[in-house]
Amino acid sequence: MKKKAFKAAFPYTIPIGIGFLFLGMSYGFMMQSKGFSVWYPFFMSMFIFAGSMEFVTANLLLSAFSPVAAFFLALMVNARHLFYGLSMLDKYKNTGWKKFYLIFGMCDESFTVNCTVTPPDDVDRGWFMFFVNLLNQIYWVFAATAGALLGYVIHFDTTGIEFVMTALFVVMFLNQWEESSSGRIDLFCHLSSDLRKQQFYCSVHDLYHRGLHSRAQIQ
Repeated sequence: MKKKAFKAAFPYTIPIGIGFLFLGMSYGFMMQSKGFSVWYPFFMSMFIFAGSMEFVTANLLLSAFSPVAAFFLALMVNARHLFYGLSMLDKYKNTGWKKFYLIFGMCDESFTVNCTVTPPDDVDRGWFMFFVNLLNQIYWVFAATAGALLGYVIHFDTTGIEFVMTALFVVMFLNQWEESSSGRIDLFCHLSSDLRKQQFYCSVHDLYHRGLHSRAQIQ
């Protein structure tokens, strides 16, 4: 059962893994350039596992201690997961202990696959979704750690590399569009949401740092 689920899930995670390789390594490079050791991206990618928030956290760790601001910033950046979770309630039924990891490991990419892909009849859906989440997190942890390690010997400008995730979603959207004869409006809305997320993250991040700068001037 597990082996079949793994084989069924693995092909769907390959394009995600390729995208995570570039973005995760850029995150590792960024952490190293800010003076953090390799253990920071390693453990942050394991326990936070929220790409946008991990980039933000790097700056939060270097800013003035403000837990309330950090809480609301994290809530705004990841608020979309509230709606992801509501849409997955039925799919997570009868998954046993796997439900806890399915909730924790539900990133944007895993949600896209688990929400739109129907596994074969002889594959347990719970294990299929579990391996989608697990493989995607393994890719991210590996890429972030590798980027931090390579950052000690390789130095280059990674400006704009985060756009690779938007490009990844475009490819996944087109693939699902070709395979799906219904629900295309939902797929379009999800892609649009991801594109808006990139702009929203930049706006919130900029506002947060302007607030810190203004407070520092007042003090």
